[in-house]
Amino acid sequence: MAALAAASPGGDEGLEEDEDELEPGLDEAEAEAEAGSGARPAGGSRGAVLTRRGITLRVLLRDGLLEPARGVLSIYYLGKKFVGDLGADGTIRWQETGQVFNSPSAWATHCKRLVNPAKKSGCGWASVRYKGQKLDQYKAAWLRQHQPNAPPADESLASEGEGEDEEVPEEEEEEVAREGRAPVPEPVAAKKPEERSKKQPCKSAAEPAGTEHGAPAKRMESKARAPVRYCSLGTRDSARNPQTLVEVTSFAAINKFQPFNVAISSNVLLLLDFHSHLTRSEVVGYLGGRWDTNTQCRCLCEWVPPRTRSITTHPVSPPVLTVLRAFPCRTRLGDAEAAGAVEEEICQSLFLRGLSLVGWYHSHPFGPALPSLHDIDAQMDYQLKLQGSGNGFQPCLALICGPYYHGNPGVESKIAPFWVMPPPEQRPNDYGIPMDVEVAYIQDGFLTNDVLQEMTLLMDFYKGAPDLVKFQELWSQDQTYLDKLKGSLASRTPKDQSFSHVLEQIFSLLKLSG
Repeated sequence: MAALAAASPGGDEGLEEDEDELEPGLDEAEAEAEAGSGARPAGGSRGAVLTRRGITLRVLLRDGLLEPARGVLSIYYLGKKFVGDLGADGTIRWQETGQVFNSPSAWATHCKRLVNPAKKSGCGWASVRYKGQKLDQYKAAWLRQHQPNAPPADESLASEGEGEDEEVPEEEEEEVAREGRAPVPEPVAAKKPEERSKKQPCKSAAEPAGTEHGAPAKRMESKARAPVRYCSLGTRDSARNPQTLVEVTSFAAINKFQPFNVAISSNVLLLLDFHSHLTRSEVVGYLGGRWDTNTQCRCLCEWVPPRTRSITTHPVSPPVLTVLRAFPCRTRLGDAEAAGAVEEEICQSLFLRGLSLVGWYHSHPFGPALPSLHDIDAQMDYQLKLQGSGNGFQPCLALICGPYYHGNPGVESKIAPFWVMPPPEQRPNDYGIPMDVEVAYIQDGFLTNDVLQEMTLLMDFYKGAPDLVKFQELWSQDQTYLDKLKGSLASRTPKDQSFSHVLEQIFSLLKLSG
């Protein structure tokens, strides 16, 4: 897939090159110093001419601190590793794509934007490693050698040339392991076929909601969980309850634009809302769709019904993620055999329909549709795993449905989309930031046979289960659970009402099921 950032080396790299270039006139000064370097002792003119900003990869190569070789440069960022070759001319060749970059900043910024499109700069000299050691340390060694009388530079900060003097670089991969954050198995369709039998996707996707492994069903959300603001969390704390709910943050609140637009089919919302209503336990499923870097915001707005929210305007229309199908997981935790079968079925369904895995959903049956700390960590891991190793940004969307939360206005379930922004690099041990995602809802013309079949299969799966909702019982003083379900689905039905009699048959069966 095409990258969200610049697709060619001549775009992004050229913009970032200014961060790492020599000061005006330094090329000539360096050349002059180089011409007479053999006659001058260390600490002489060369050290006086070149400032910390003026030390480039070419300088370090020329003076023997670095040697050109393949695979000697690396970047670790939010669990992903990038490997590059160092050229004799000071350029960097990214092994993944063969793209050539003229500076550490250009390469670091390009790679980090693939993982986090909100990233504006790369902190190159503090992020790029040469044979496992940060380039900043080689720059400091050069200064000690050629400017012995100069005060030592703080190697923990980004280099002057990066334009990020105040930013402490991220502690990278080895520090992630010390955060106490357990890795979450990757989403079903992100795996290679030979890996599918090793993990249970439905189990791992359901884990963010929190339950004991091996339990026959997810626990009921009987106790109200008061959400907290993200700014109150601070550094990651293993003593904090992973089920703590966190309020989402808008992109406007942090002066950023949403890096991608989202359009969701009404049939997707109808099916996942129906799934979430069936049981008092939490449910989980996956989202199939397409990631189109060419679709423009203008086209999307033509699809949006008047009652829905508008998409945030953006100076350059971002690409569009279209969610077209929901794939409920019909399985229980601890049932590895059933989970593997469901996983394979979803993989086949995605392939046959020409769709990609674009996200996942789960429910908070009696609680608000807000992510927990566990949900946030899981979503961050899914974003990285769905990204894969391709040269391009692909978003992963998370949806939370709160069907029976009495704090919702009216009977319509709250279905909340969110995406996780990595924490600031100067605070690598913080939680990811749960971001509210603006969505355009596409009202489908009719109810597809796929959706009707899934609804029937879900009823069969939960039939006779102890956690099946008793739809004839009262949800509120004047409404049964069945009334609640009908009212919520009414806002998500397609334009063509010819299938309404089929839905009524389904409702009748649900009423008798309890």
